[in-house]
Amino acid sequence: MVNILSEFWQLMPNLVTSLYFLTVVFIAVLIVLENRNPVKTISWVLVLVLIPFAGIILYLFLGQEYRKQKMFSRKRLKDLVRLRRLTMRQLDSFSGDHPQLSKVVQAKKHLIKLLLTNSHALATNDNEVTVLKNGDETFPAIFEAMGNARHHIHLEYYIVEDDELGNQLRETLIRKAKEGIEVRFIYDDVGSWALKKRFFRPMLEAGIKVDCFMKVRFPHLTSRVNYRNHRKILIVDGIIGFVGGLNIANRYLYGTPRLGSWRDTHLMIKGGAVTSLQIVFMADWYFVSREILKGEPYFQPLREGNGPLVQIVASGPDSDWESIGQAYFSAIASATEHVYIATPYLMPTGDIITALKTAALGGIDVRILVPGKSDAIIPKWGTDSYIQELLEAGVKVYFYRAGFTHSKVIIVDGIFSSVGTANMDFRSLETNFEVNAMIYDPKTAATLISYFMNDLKQSEQVLLREWKKRPRFRKANESFARLLSPML
Repeated sequence: MVNILSEFWQLMPNLVTSLYFLTVVFIAVLIVLENRNPVKTISWVLVLVLIPFAGIILYLFLGQEYRKQKMFSRKRLKDLVRLRRLTMRQLDSFSGDHPQLSKVVQAKKHLIKLLLTNSHALATNDNEVTVLKNGDETFPAIFEAMGNARHHIHLEYYIVEDDELGNQLRETLIRKAKEGIEVRFIYDDVGSWALKKRFFRPMLEAGIKVDCFMKVRFPHLTSRVNYRNHRKILIVDGIIGFVGGLNIANRYLYGTPRLGSWRDTHLMIKGGAVTSLQIVFMADWYFVSREILKGEPYFQPLREGNGPLVQIVASGPDSDWESIGQAYFSAIASATEHVYIATPYLMPTGDIITALKTAALGGIDVRILVPGKSDAIIPKWGTDSYIQELLEAGVKVYFYRAGFTHSKVIIVDGIFSSVGTANMDFRSLETNFEVNAMIYDPKTAATLISYFMNDLKQSEQVLLREWKKRPRFRKANESFARLLSPML
């Protein structure tokens, strides 16, 4: 008996190795058969091979693809049928020379048509758009709007923290709920992981409807943790809406000791685009609560106007196409003068990095602003891994030195602008639930350009000859992070 046990333990390492090898081969075959992006396929296979055991765990949590499996779907929402019909009528009208479009907007008509098709993003032109710089402009505007609410307040945030700002938000919502205002609140389970149930107890007692987006709990752990709601939406009375990069946490207002001040960009919108923003919230609210919102108090009638033309674009596993990523690609590839980008994380998909390099090689003024110091070390290494090839193509890259830049902004040709929640990385463009405002307006673009140029004055331009001199260990870190970039 002793001999049998001894032989068994001697064979155990070989059995484990063989079992692991078979598991890796099985998962690798599954990845290949999914016909996903070849870059992501190769990255995941290398992770499985080079990171024993942990690679399998990473794949189970971060690697499974659910877009094609329709784990999330808006198609069950019958109320969106009218939206689709209206979208198709708009698409037909854009087939010719739309009388409401100025010449500058006509120049980007292909983008409007693209987003009408791939995400049913209605194009409204009765809007007022206010660019809010940093938390000291954003949060006073948000709290003022909520304080003036007369019917409802809808909130959807990735990060909510139990700190000074989070408590101010909670007390404001409780006060409005006691006044008879309807309040609905969605928070992401992973982004707001530190929140305790006691934070929400007073809200629930006041009649506020609170729901968590995709609770990460056993046994659904691996199928849910990878798909996060990264949206930041606030809607008041269906009339005024906010969207952009700021979550509800002190650092978005006061910064942090390590990173310094927090540079961010948010939008306040009035007009038809708020109805589109409400539709995004409605779909997410239905997903978490199975309650469908109907009627004019929530959805104001769409009207013609003379304001900025805006499309609200939602992207994520609940959409058939990677809508925001396609918009970024098309806007960059069709630029005729300049492309200005601010993003906290630069790990672009292959088609976008090709578009950036092609635009720069073709003489387009392409400038990208990224943080000099980041809140996440591996994404920072991943960002740095793309810099040399961009510099070699003529793209100008800048490190922001006056704190941490968290803005997600693109401006193209002084006409098209995008402000929202999507970073320039694989996760935002392919996996997360995101929402951006696509704006076709020279005035808004001019405001964003002025802020962008001021940020460049507080930045350091990265020079190719100096960048090549960075230490070898740093290059090795970058190469490792780049391997992981499709899954970060």
